[in-house]
Amino acid sequence: MFNNHYKVFFPALVALVATGMASAEEGVDAATAIPNAKPGECYAKVVIPAQYKTEAEEVLVKEPSERIEIIPAKYEWVKEKVLVKEASQKLVSVPATYETVTEKVEVRPESLVWLTSLRNNAPQASPALLEAAKNGGVDLDAATPGMCFHEHRIPAKYETRTEQVLVSEASERVEVIPAKYEWVEEKVLVKEASQKEVAVPPVYETITEKVLVEPARTVWKKGRGLIEKIDNTTGEIMCLVEIPAKYKTITKRVLKTPASTKVIEIPAQYKTVKVRKLVSAPQEKRIEIPAKYKTITKRVQVSEDEFVWHEIHNKELDASSRTGNQICLQKRPAVYKTVTRRVVKTPAATKTVEIPAQYKVVKVRKLVSAPQEKRIEIPAKYTTITKRIKISDQRVEWRSVLCQTNMKPEIITRLQRALKAAGFDPGPIDGVVGAATLRAVGNYQREKGLPTGGLTMDTLKSLGITI
Repeated sequence: MFNNHYKVFFPALVALVATGMASAEEGVDAATAIPNAKPGECYAKVVIPAQYKTEAEEVLVKEPSERIEIIPAKYEWVKEKVLVKEASQKLVSVPATYETVTEKVEVRPESLVWLTSLRNNAPQASPALLEAAKNGGVDLDAATPGMCFHEHRIPAKYETRTEQVLVSEASERVEVIPAKYEWVEEKVLVKEASQKEVAVPPVYETITEKVLVEPARTVWKKGRGLIEKIDNTTGEIMCLVEIPAKYKTITKRVLKTPASTKVIEIPAQYKTVKVRKLVSAPQEKRIEIPAKYKTITKRVQVSEDEFVWHEIHNKELDASSRTGNQICLQKRPAVYKTVTRRVVKTPAATKTVEIPAQYKVVKVRKLVSAPQEKRIEIPAKYTTITKRIKISDQRVEWRSVLCQTNMKPEIITRLQRALKAAGFDPGPIDGVVGAATLRAVGNYQREKGLPTGGLTMDTLKSLGITI
């Protein structure tokens, strides 16, 4: 037991450590419950608070999504060269050209000469005339001097024909058909459907529970019997007495359902907008322009003039068909004559004239880029929540405490100073354990999560006080 000095100056401390001091009758129980106990030390049952740890957890606040931006079509006006009329060709007549030539022709051969008559001064028949006579049936080699032949003309035959001639080539005309647009109402997505996660608080319930305060135990107590003390070694009787367990009914608030989260569906949002849509793209329409022809009537020679030669005394053909050409075979010296005539230098022909294509510069509205959808990713949003997790339950243990043996005023003084330095008011720094000092000790123990119920050595060690 404490002496009167400590009962006067430490009444509260006596009450604090009394729970940890076994009575003389209960000394055996304390010795068996506390292993390695040393003489002079005091122990008390103290409450070891439950241990918790704080964990940070990242939870999803908003799912990743995307936003759609409509990029409208882009147009520009450009100048474009379009074909109005195709290149073509035109056929043009080129008339024949003539030249005048002078040549010396034999009028009369040196020996047997074909003349145009039997007169002495008659001109000599030309080779062409002789050739015509030969082609007309006269055997020049078989003729004898004095024979004459005249020419009959059977006129050429003609007929009238109708013919189509090309006036203008076939071509085409290009027409530009502009693009057609229309305004339509369209439902576009403004905001995607998403989810929102909300916290659901925990649900608690109150339960009543019978808890063990003190387990059943046996203690040694002095007893009395038939035999009293005979000498110093006999007469003391110790009885092992069973003390039943002690229980206490407590009401506590326990977790029924833990805190959780729930997902709320957020529907998508739409908006009706007017959109200008392309109905038909601009086109080129090519219109065929047929070729133009002209009908002309012309007289076409079907057969050439036919010349037939007869001996002058032959009357088979009418005299009216005579051409006046006549040849007679005579023996005369050769006679020459210089003649000038107009001959064809280049025959009549046609030439092709190229007609270039015709173009026109027009302004055309062209599509530069088509309308597009731009999808922008919206990242998910997270938040960090802090939660407290229990890692050990509250329990009762025997712990070393200050007692009459080791409690000195200088230790109490150091205790009070350490409490004040830690921010806990112990009252006056007087080396006396008063109510303010005990209150500061209890507040410090609860703040630091230390065992409560006595001034334990763990508390002194936490404050940096050694004994």
